Amino acid sequence: MKLFRSAYDWVLHWAATPYALPALCAISFVESSFFPIPPDILLIAMTVAVPALWMRFSLFCSIASVLGGMFGYFIGYQFMDIVGQRIVDFYHLQETFDKIGGLYNEHQGWAVAAAGFTPLPYKIFTLAAGTFKIDFPTFVAASAISRSARFFLVGFLIYKFGPPIKALIEKYFNLFSIVFFVLLVLGFYLLKFVL
Repeated sequence: MKLFRSAYDWVLHWAATPYALPALCAISFVESSFFPIPPDILLIAMTVAVPALWMRFSLFCSIASVLGGMFGYFIGYQFMDIVGQRIVDFYHLQETFDKIGGLYNEHQGWAVAAAGFTPLPYKIFTLAAGTFKIDFPTFVAASAISRSARFFLVGFLIYKFGPPIKALIEKYFNLFSIVFFVLLVLGFYLLKFVL
């Protein structure tokens, strides 16, 4: 827990600096195509540090995430054999990846939207979207709506209830760290065993 605590304190320290927004954009972008940690953590820390800018942070997080999703789509579309397959293998989700292809045949936009808003690993859906060549405008629209809904909801909730939430996080940090880790694992579990 000391490692999580140090990381949390470090993020809060940088959240109010000029480097916070580029870091948020970079994490949002890479998380949509291959990186395992969601950008919500930095978005929360930045909004706690500077609540008045919650809309700006949410907007940049959303835009970078959609652009990252488009990059994931491109990897799946053009470089699945070279790059994309390694990402799928890294997460041990080959069977699930194939099932996502079936989902896309029936529910293109809805499948992308569900992955974009929920704890499901969005990156696997972006790769699959390119591999199974779903309609690109549908992919972008579903991604933009779902990712914006998610990040604006997170930003607004922290803006509205920021100081009490910050105090709650400080008081129960170890518990929140465990819950976050469990949710991350649960998202991968659902993707692997439920789909």
